[in-house]
Amino acid sequence: MSELPRKLQQIVEDFGLLEGQEKLEYLLELADRLPPLPEWLLARRDSMDMVHECMTAVFVYAEQESDGRIRFYMDVPPEGPTVRGYATILQEGLSGETAATIAAVPTEFYLQMGLQQVLSGQRLNGIGAILEHMKRVAAEARPAAERA
Repeated sequence: MSELPRKLQQIVEDFGLLEGQEKLEYLLELADRLPPLPEWLLARRDSMDMVHECMTAVFVYAEQESDGRIRFYMDVPPEGPTVRGYATILQEGLSGETAATIAAVPTEFYLQMGLQQVLSGQRLNGIGAILEHMKRVAAEARPAAERA
């Protein structure tokens, strides 16, 4: 298995220390950490990409910093706490990485977290779908300097 980016690996390891229901509780805690969209993006929310494979509405926006690293912005309604948790894992774990590093993350990296012990396969499909979408938007990200 390929190596995960440092921040994502740390999240995976954090989940590895938990057992059973603790994993789900931590996922829900992460959902509360998803930051709101910045004002400049709220005004252009319709320019965000939607992850159509998810039953919960997930919107992703990526921009490339001057050093080539990708910054992600995500919007998921509070009514989808599990998916908000996925979004937080991926946003925190992948923002600041290059598109090539993001592309190298295995789609099923989440199996290392043991989430399959507490969530159904159908629910777990969401995190893989979001990751695959993030890989696509990262590859197409425009420079942050073009935002203005």
